[in-house]
Amino acid sequence: MDQVLGSSALCLFGVLFLILIVFLTSAIKIIPEYQRLVVFRLGRCIGSKGPGLILLIPFLDRGIRVDLREQVREIPAQSSITSDNAPISIDFLWYYKVFDPVQSVLQVGNFELAAQGIATTTLRAVIGSIMLDSVLSEREKINVALRTRLDEVTERWGVKVTNVEIREIVPPRDVQEAMNRQLTAERTRRAIVTESTGTREAAINVAEGERQAAVLRADGEKQAQLLRAEGYSAALEQIFSAANKIDQKTITLQYFETLKSMAAGASTKYIFPLEFTSLLEEFAKKNRGEK
Repeated sequence: MDQVLGSSALCLFGVLFLILIVFLTSAIKIIPEYQRLVVFRLGRCIGSKGPGLILLIPFLDRGIRVDLREQVREIPAQSSITSDNAPISIDFLWYYKVFDPVQSVLQVGNFELAAQGIATTTLRAVIGSIMLDSVLSEREKINVALRTRLDEVTERWGVKVTNVEIREIVPPRDVQEAMNRQLTAERTRRAIVTESTGTREAAINVAEGERQAAVLRADGEKQAQLLRAEGYSAALEQIFSAANKIDQKTITLQYFETLKSMAAGASTKYIFPLEFTSLLEEFAKKNRGEK
């Protein structure tokens, strides 16, 4: 009998301990800094709690965790038609952050799925109003339009769309081939223009160099002629100045020295001094007078 009572007491204690564990587990919640706990008491929202240690009433309170960190979600590739009836495939990323945890729980059942549906329809509406060339060249404009429209819808859910980034735009195959041909033609044109510009600049540089060289040569020749003329002029002035200082005797001595040096060679020479011809002229005059 005592053994039966002991076993019953042990079982009762075990049940009570299990109930206590369940009570503590459902009553005590630890919420990290980046989360909030939206609490419902008997089905009525009493607000968000956290972070830190949160105490709930078991079987009466129910909590839903909401992450406040910025999240990123991928929108799969969507087929859209541009305003000029060109089919393209676009996929993008959208970033969001919950700023009101209560509204994110009360206003929408699954705001991520709802936002994805709105993003898809918004993308098609935006792309449908833009030409294909604008879609390919104005990604930032499309990003801003998508973010603005998404944010207008998700704001009432307590969610802020922080950014939208188009990741890839895939145009039709024929458009890709045309773009490749256009790119090749543009590169060829740029190469030809660059080559012609280089040739023209090289010709201009060569002509300019030759012109400058000719000018420098002319200036050099001019300076050389001026220097030679100045040298001749200075030499003549010095000779004339020295000649004015020489008397008749000195000239006569120099004249005899010159005759001596001319007669010093081995060949036979006949030298008639200028004075000899003067004497002959005097002699001729006298003879004509006598006759």
